[in-house]
Amino acid sequence: MGAAAAALMLSSCSSLNYYSQAAQGQLELLADSRPIDDWLADPRTATPLRHRLETARQIRRFAIQELKLPDNGSYTHFTKLERPYVLWNVVATPELSLKPMQWCFPVAGCVNYRGYYSKQDAQAYAKELRAQGNDVEVGGVSAYSTLGWFSDPLISTFINYPDAELARLIFHELAHQVVYVQGDSKFNESFASAVEAAGVEGWLERFGNPMMTEAFERYTLRKKDFMALLVRYRGELEKTYASKMSRDEKRASKGRLFVALKDDYQVLKANWGGYAGYDRFFAEPLSNAHLASIATYNDFVPAFRALLRKERTWPAFYKSVNQLAKLDKADRHRVLKNLAAPAATSPLVVQRSMGGAKIEDAFQKP
Repeated sequence: MGAAAAALMLSSCSSLNYYSQAAQGQLELLADSRPIDDWLADPRTATPLRHRLETARQIRRFAIQELKLPDNGSYTHFTKLERPYVLWNVVATPELSLKPMQWCFPVAGCVNYRGYYSKQDAQAYAKELRAQGNDVEVGGVSAYSTLGWFSDPLISTFINYPDAELARLIFHELAHQVVYVQGDSKFNESFASAVEAAGVEGWLERFGNPMMTEAFERYTLRKKDFMALLVRYRGELEKTYASKMSRDEKRASKGRLFVALKDDYQVLKANWGGYAGYDRFFAEPLSNAHLASIATYNDFVPAFRALLRKERTWPAFYKSVNQLAKLDKADRHRVLKNLAAPAATSPLVVQRSMGGAKIEDAFQKP
Protein backbone atom coordinates (compact mmCIF):
# COMPACT_ATOMS: atom_id res chain seq x y z
CA MET A 1 0.00 0.00 0.00
CA GLY A 2 1.84 2.98 -1.25
CA ALA A 3 0.64 6.13 0.45
CA ALA A 4 -1.65 5.37 3.33
CA ALA A 5 0.17 7.38 5.93
CA ALA A 6 0.73 10.38 3.71
CA ALA A 7 -2.96 10.33 2.92
CA LEU A 8 -3.86 9.85 6.56
CA MET A 9 -1.60 12.57 7.91
CA LEU A 10 -1.96 15.33 5.35
CA SER A 11 -5.53 15.23 4.13
CA SER A 12 -7.37 18.53 3.96
CA CYS A 13 -10.49 16.81 2.66
CA SER A 14 -11.33 14.78 5.73
CA SER A 15 -13.28 15.44 8.87
CA LEU A 16 -11.63 16.59 12.08
CA ASN A 17 -12.21 13.14 13.60
CA TYR A 18 -10.45 11.51 10.67
CA TYR A 19 -7.51 13.90 11.07
CA SER A 20 -7.30 13.12 14.75
CA GLN A 21 -7.28 9.34 14.47
CA ALA A 22 -4.79 9.54 11.60
CA ALA A 23 -2.34 11.79 13.42
CA GLN A 24 -2.64 9.86 16.65
CA GLY A 25 -2.21 6.48 14.93
CA GLN A 26 0.90 7.51 13.01
CA LEU A 27 2.52 9.25 15.97
CA GLU A 28 1.88 6.28 18.25
CA LEU A 29 3.41 3.95 15.67
CA LEU A 30 6.58 6.04 15.60
CA ALA A 31 6.66 6.69 19.36
CA ASP A 32 6.47 2.98 20.14
CA SER A 33 9.33 2.07 17.80
CA ARG A 34 12.81 1.22 19.06
CA PRO A 35 16.06 0.86 17.08
CA ILE A 36 16.77 -2.69 15.93
CA ASP A 37 20.11 -2.55 17.75
CA ASP A 38 18.25 -1.92 21.02
CA TRP A 39 16.00 -4.91 20.46
CA LEU A 40 18.99 -7.12 19.67
CA ALA A 41 20.88 -5.92 22.74
CA ASP A 42 17.90 -6.48 25.02
CA PRO A 43 18.19 -9.92 26.72
CA ARG A 44 14.39 -10.01 26.98
CA THR A 45 14.01 -10.11 23.20
CA ALA A 46 12.81 -13.58 22.22
CA THR A 47 15.13 -15.60 19.99
CA PRO A 48 12.61 -15.91 17.11
CA LEU A 49 12.13 -12.12 17.01
CA ARG A 50 15.89 -11.62 17.20
CA HIS A 51 16.32 -13.81 14.09
CA ARG A 52 13.57 -11.96 12.22
CA LEU A 53 15.13 -8.58 12.96
CA GLU A 54 18.55 -9.78 11.83
CA THR A 55 17.02 -11.07 8.60
CA ALA A 56 15.18 -7.79 8.03
CA ARG A 57 18.41 -5.85 8.53
CA GLN A 58 20.18 -8.04 5.97
CA ILE A 59 17.29 -7.50 3.50
CA ARG A 60 17.49 -3.74 3.99
CA ARG A 61 21.24 -3.79 3.30
CA PHE A 62 20.61 -5.69 0.07
CA ALA A 63 17.92 -3.18 -0.93
CA ILE A 64 20.32 -0.29 -0.50
CA GLN A 65 23.50 -1.84 -1.87
CA GLU A 66 22.12 -3.91 -4.75
CA LEU A 67 18.76 -2.36 -5.66
CA LYS A 68 19.93 1.20 -4.94
CA LEU A 69 16.82 1.91 -2.90
CA PRO A 70 16.84 4.82 -0.42
CA ASP A 71 19.22 4.63 2.53
CA ASN A 72 17.36 6.50 5.26
CA GLY A 73 15.77 5.73 8.60
CA SER A 74 13.16 3.37 7.19
CA TYR A 75 13.24 -0.18 8.60
CA THR A 76 15.95 0.63 11.14
CA HIS A 77 13.39 0.49 13.98
CA PHE A 78 10.83 -2.07 15.11
CA THR A 79 7.34 -1.50 16.53
CA LYS A 80 5.41 -4.18 18.38
CA LEU A 81 1.65 -3.76 18.08
CA GLU A 82 -1.08 -5.53 19.99
CA ARG A 83 -3.29 -5.89 16.92
CA PRO A 84 -3.14 -8.04 13.76
CA TYR A 85 -2.94 -5.13 11.28
CA VAL A 86 -1.39 -1.70 11.40
CA LEU A 87 -4.55 -0.20 9.90
CA TRP A 88 -7.74 -1.05 8.04
CA ASN A 89 -8.67 0.26 4.60
CA VAL A 90 -12.22 1.05 3.54
CA VAL A 91 -12.92 0.56 -0.18
CA ALA A 92 -16.32 1.37 -1.69
CA THR A 93 -18.10 1.24 -5.06
CA PRO A 94 -21.63 1.87 -6.31
CA GLU A 95 -23.95 -1.13 -6.14
CA LEU A 96 -23.72 -1.93 -9.85
CA SER A 97 -20.27 -0.65 -10.74
CA LEU A 98 -16.65 -1.66 -10.21
CA LYS A 99 -15.42 1.93 -10.20
CA PRO A 100 -14.10 2.66 -6.69
CA MET A 101 -14.84 5.81 -4.79
CA GLN A 102 -11.84 8.08 -4.39
CA TRP A 103 -10.52 10.26 -1.61
CA CYS A 104 -8.07 13.02 -2.50
CA PHE A 105 -5.15 14.18 -0.38
CA PRO A 106 -2.42 16.81 -0.91
CA VAL A 107 0.56 14.42 -1.04
CA ALA A 108 -0.95 11.08 -2.03
CA GLY A 109 -3.31 12.54 -4.60
CA CYS A 110 -6.55 10.65 -5.18
CA VAL A 111 -6.56 7.08 -3.87
CA ASN A 112 -9.17 4.33 -3.83
CA TYR A 113 -9.24 3.74 -0.10
CA ARG A 114 -9.55 5.48 3.24
CA GLY A 115 -7.44 4.13 6.10
CA TYR A 116 -8.13 3.85 9.82
CA TYR A 117 -5.87 2.76 12.65
CA SER A 118 -8.91 1.39 14.47
CA LYS A 119 -10.95 -1.47 13.00
CA GLN A 120 -13.99 -0.16 14.85
CA ASP A 121 -13.63 3.27 13.22
CA ALA A 122 -13.21 1.66 9.79
CA GLN A 123 -16.33 -0.43 10.28
CA ALA A 124 -18.30 2.61 11.45
CA TYR A 125 -17.37 4.51 8.28
CA ALA A 126 -18.15 1.44 6.18
CA LYS A 127 -21.60 1.33 7.77
CA GLU A 128 -22.21 4.92 6.67
CA LEU A 129 -21.20 4.11 3.10
CA ARG A 130 -23.40 0.99 3.02
CA ALA A 131 -26.34 3.05 4.26
CA GLN A 132 -25.89 5.18 1.14
CA GLY A 133 -26.32 2.07 -1.03
CA ASN A 134 -22.65 1.39 -1.76
CA ASP A 135 -20.75 -1.89 -1.81
CA VAL A 136 -18.01 -1.75 0.83
CA GLU A 137 -15.03 -3.81 1.93
CA VAL A 138 -12.97 -3.35 5.09
CA GLY A 139 -9.55 -4.96 4.73
CA GLY A 140 -6.62 -5.20 7.13
CA VAL A 141 -3.27 -3.77 6.03
CA SER A 142 0.02 -5.15 7.34
CA ALA A 143 2.34 -2.42 6.04
CA TYR A 144 2.42 0.88 4.21
CA SER A 145 4.82 3.56 3.04
CA THR A 146 4.87 7.19 4.20
CA LEU A 147 6.76 8.08 0.99
CA GLY A 148 9.77 9.24 2.96
CA TRP A 149 7.88 11.72 5.14
CA PHE A 150 8.65 9.52 8.15
CA SER A 151 11.05 6.68 8.88
CA ASP A 152 8.84 3.64 8.37
CA PRO A 153 9.46 1.00 11.03
CA LEU A 154 9.40 -2.75 10.82
CA ILE A 155 6.14 -3.82 12.47
CA SER A 156 5.00 -6.96 14.25
CA THR A 157 2.17 -7.21 11.70
CA PHE A 158 4.60 -8.43 9.03
CA ILE A 159 7.93 -9.25 10.70
CA ASN A 160 7.08 -12.97 10.81
CA TYR A 161 6.50 -13.28 7.08
CA PRO A 162 8.71 -15.96 5.45
CA ASP A 163 12.08 -14.51 4.41
CA ALA A 164 11.36 -14.00 0.71
CA GLU A 165 7.94 -12.48 1.42
CA LEU A 166 9.50 -10.12 3.96
CA ALA A 167 12.05 -9.09 1.33
CA ARG A 168 9.26 -8.56 -1.20
CA LEU A 169 7.40 -6.26 1.15
CA ILE A 170 10.44 -4.17 2.13
CA PHE A 171 11.53 -3.76 -1.51
CA HIS A 172 7.99 -2.75 -2.51
CA GLU A 173 7.54 -0.12 0.19
CA LEU A 174 11.03 1.37 -0.28
CA ALA A 175 10.35 1.64 -4.02
CA HIS A 176 7.52 4.07 -3.26
CA GLN A 177 10.15 6.41 -1.86
CA VAL A 178 11.98 6.47 -5.21
CA VAL A 179 9.07 7.79 -7.25
CA TYR A 180 5.42 8.50 -6.53
CA VAL A 181 2.91 10.25 -8.78
CA GLN A 182 -0.18 11.81 -7.28
CA GLY A 183 -3.41 10.29 -8.54
CA ASP A 184 -1.84 7.43 -10.52
CA SER A 185 -2.08 4.33 -8.34
CA LYS A 186 -1.69 2.01 -11.32
CA PHE A 187 1.69 3.56 -12.16
CA ASN A 188 2.87 3.69 -8.53
CA GLU A 189 1.88 0.17 -7.56
CA SER A 190 3.02 -1.46 -10.78
CA PHE A 191 6.42 0.21 -10.45
CA ALA A 192 6.84 -0.93 -6.85
CA SER A 193 5.65 -4.42 -7.75
CA ALA A 194 8.19 -4.65 -10.58
CA VAL A 195 10.97 -3.58 -8.21
CA GLU A 196 9.92 -6.13 -5.59
CA ALA A 197 9.73 -8.96 -8.12
CA ALA A 198 13.15 -8.32 -9.64
CA GLY A 199 14.56 -7.63 -6.20
CA VAL A 200 13.36 -10.91 -4.74
CA GLU A 201 14.82 -12.79 -7.72
CA GLY A 202 18.24 -11.28 -6.99
CA TRP A 203 17.91 -11.71 -3.24
CA LEU A 204 17.04 -15.40 -3.56
CA GLU A 205 20.02 -15.95 -5.86
CA ARG A 206 22.28 -14.44 -3.20
CA PHE A 207 20.75 -15.64 0.06
CA GLY A 208 18.16 -18.26 -0.77
CA ASN A 209 18.30 -22.03 -0.51
CA PRO A 210 16.27 -24.64 -2.41
CA MET A 211 13.64 -24.90 0.32
CA MET A 212 13.19 -21.13 0.53
CA THR A 213 13.05 -20.74 -3.24
CA GLU A 214 10.52 -23.53 -3.59
CA ALA A 215 8.32 -22.01 -0.88
CA PHE A 216 8.35 -18.62 -2.59
CA GLU A 217 7.57 -20.21 -5.95
CA ARG A 218 4.54 -21.90 -4.37
CA TYR A 219 3.51 -18.57 -2.88
CA THR A 220 3.88 -16.89 -6.28
CA LEU A 221 1.91 -19.55 -8.13
CA ARG A 222 -0.92 -19.44 -5.60
CA LYS A 223 -1.03 -15.66 -5.91
CA LYS A 224 -1.13 -15.95 -9.70
CA ASP A 225 -3.96 -18.49 -9.54
CA PHE A 226 -5.95 -16.39 -7.11
CA MET A 227 -5.46 -13.18 -9.09
CA ALA A 228 -6.51 -14.96 -12.29
CA LEU A 229 -9.69 -16.11 -10.54
CA LEU A 230 -10.52 -12.58 -9.39
CA VAL A 231 -9.74 -11.06 -12.78
CA ARG A 232 -12.03 -13.58 -14.48
CA TYR A 233 -14.97 -12.75 -12.22
CA ARG A 234 -14.26 -9.04 -12.40
CA GLY A 235 -14.57 -9.36 -16.18
CA GLU A 236 -17.91 -11.17 -15.87
CA LEU A 237 -19.23 -8.49 -13.56
CA GLU A 238 -18.09 -5.74 -15.93
CA LYS A 239 -20.02 -7.43 -18.75
CA THR A 240 -23.10 -7.65 -16.55
CA TYR A 241 -23.01 -4.00 -15.52
CA ALA A 242 -22.41 -2.84 -19.11
CA SER A 243 -25.29 -4.95 -20.46
CA LYS A 244 -28.87 -3.87 -21.21
CA MET A 245 -30.26 -5.93 -18.36
CA SER A 246 -32.62 -4.27 -15.92
CA ARG A 247 -31.21 -3.28 -12.52
CA ASP A 248 -32.99 -6.23 -10.91
CA GLU A 249 -31.52 -8.62 -13.47
CA LYS A 250 -28.06 -7.18 -12.86
CA ARG A 251 -28.47 -7.66 -9.12
CA ALA A 252 -29.49 -11.28 -9.62
CA SER A 253 -26.57 -11.94 -11.97
CA LYS A 254 -24.20 -10.27 -9.52
CA GLY A 255 -25.41 -12.56 -6.74
CA ARG A 256 -24.93 -15.68 -8.86
CA LEU A 257 -21.43 -14.62 -9.87
CA PHE A 258 -20.33 -14.10 -6.28
CA VAL A 259 -21.67 -17.53 -5.31
CA ALA A 260 -19.77 -19.05 -8.24
CA LEU A 261 -16.61 -17.16 -7.23
CA LYS A 262 -16.76 -18.64 -3.73
CA ASP A 263 -17.33 -22.13 -5.17
CA ASP A 264 -14.41 -21.81 -7.59
CA TYR A 265 -12.20 -20.60 -4.75
CA GLN A 266 -12.93 -23.81 -2.85
CA VAL A 267 -11.83 -25.81 -5.90
CA LEU A 268 -8.66 -23.73 -6.15
CA LYS A 269 -8.02 -24.18 -2.46
CA ALA A 270 -8.33 -27.96 -2.80
CA ASN A 271 -5.83 -27.87 -5.67
CA TRP A 272 -3.44 -26.09 -3.30
CA GLY A 273 -3.74 -28.91 -0.80
CA GLY A 274 -6.03 -26.91 1.50
CA TYR A 275 -3.88 -23.78 1.76
CA ALA A 276 -6.12 -21.21 3.47
CA GLY A 277 -4.05 -18.05 3.09
CA TYR A 278 -6.74 -16.26 1.09
CA ASP A 279 -9.68 -17.12 3.32
CA ARG A 280 -9.58 -13.64 4.82
CA PHE A 281 -10.63 -12.24 1.45
CA PHE A 282 -13.99 -13.88 2.07
CA ALA A 283 -14.31 -12.78 5.71
CA GLU A 284 -17.02 -10.28 4.74
CA PRO A 285 -19.84 -10.86 2.23
CA LEU A 286 -18.40 -10.45 -1.27
CA SER A 287 -19.05 -7.16 -3.02
CA ASN A 288 -17.83 -5.07 -5.93
CA ALA A 289 -15.43 -3.37 -3.53
CA HIS A 290 -13.48 -6.64 -3.18
CA LEU A 291 -12.67 -6.56 -6.89
CA ALA A 292 -12.44 -2.80 -7.48
CA SER A 293 -8.66 -2.42 -7.31
CA ILE A 294 -7.27 -5.84 -8.13
CA ALA A 295 -5.66 -4.66 -11.38
CA THR A 296 -3.86 -1.71 -9.77
CA TYR A 297 -0.81 -3.67 -8.64
CA ASN A 298 -0.30 -5.60 -11.87
CA ASP A 299 -1.25 -3.82 -15.07
CA PHE A 300 2.05 -2.11 -15.94
CA VAL A 301 4.44 -4.58 -14.33
CA PRO A 302 5.47 -6.13 -17.69
CA ALA A 303 6.23 -2.63 -18.97
CA PHE A 304 8.44 -1.80 -16.01
CA ARG A 305 10.21 -5.15 -16.28
CA ALA A 306 10.87 -4.44 -19.96
CA LEU A 307 12.21 -0.99 -19.07
CA LEU A 308 14.51 -2.49 -16.43
CA ARG A 309 15.90 -4.96 -18.98
CA LYS A 310 16.44 -2.10 -21.41
CA GLU A 311 18.21 0.19 -18.92
CA ARG A 312 20.24 -2.69 -17.41
CA THR A 313 21.13 -0.89 -14.13
CA TRP A 314 18.94 0.24 -11.25
CA PRO A 315 20.04 3.92 -11.33
CA ALA A 316 19.34 4.15 -15.07
CA PHE A 317 15.99 2.44 -14.56
CA TYR A 318 14.96 4.84 -11.78
CA LYS A 319 16.03 7.80 -13.91
CA SER A 320 13.78 6.63 -16.75
CA VAL A 321 10.89 6.00 -14.36
CA ASN A 322 11.24 9.50 -12.95
CA GLN A 323 11.13 10.87 -16.49
CA LEU A 324 7.91 8.94 -17.07
CA ALA A 325 6.52 10.38 -13.86
CA LYS A 326 6.87 13.90 -15.29
CA LEU A 327 4.63 13.12 -18.27
CA ASP A 328 0.92 13.76 -18.47
CA LYS A 329 -0.96 10.73 -17.17
CA ALA A 330 -2.37 9.78 -20.57
CA ASP A 331 1.07 10.04 -22.21
CA ARG A 332 2.66 8.11 -19.36
CA HIS A 333 0.18 5.26 -19.73
CA ARG A 334 0.58 5.20 -23.49
CA VAL A 335 4.37 4.84 -23.17
CA LEU A 336 3.95 2.02 -20.67
CA LYS A 337 1.46 0.19 -22.87
CA ASN A 338 3.93 0.38 -25.75
CA LEU A 339 6.71 -0.94 -23.54
CA ALA A 340 4.56 -3.90 -22.55
CA ALA A 341 3.53 -4.72 -26.11
CA PRO A 342 4.90 -8.09 -27.29
CA ALA A 343 7.70 -7.95 -29.81
CA ALA A 344 6.76 -8.68 -33.40
CA THR A 345 7.42 -12.25 -34.46
CA SER A 346 7.72 -13.98 -37.79
CA PRO A 347 4.47 -15.64 -38.94
CA LEU A 348 6.43 -18.88 -39.24
CA VAL A 349 7.36 -18.88 -35.58
CA VAL A 350 4.94 -20.34 -33.06
CA GLN A 351 4.88 -18.10 -30.00
CA ARG A 352 3.88 -19.99 -26.88
CA SER A 353 1.44 -18.36 -24.49
CA MET A 354 1.50 -18.35 -20.71
CA GLY A 355 -2.27 -18.18 -20.57
CA GLY A 356 -2.28 -14.41 -20.29
CA ALA A 357 -0.49 -14.42 -16.93
CA LYS A 358 1.71 -11.43 -16.23
CA ILE A 359 5.42 -11.80 -15.48
CA GLU A 360 4.82 -11.15 -11.79
CA ASP A 361 1.55 -11.81 -10.08
CA ALA A 362 2.77 -12.06 -6.49
CA PHE A 363 2.24 -8.46 -5.57
CA GLN A 364 -0.71 -7.51 -3.75
CA LYS A 365 -1.24 -5.67 -0.52
CA PRO A 366 0.56 -7.80 1.97
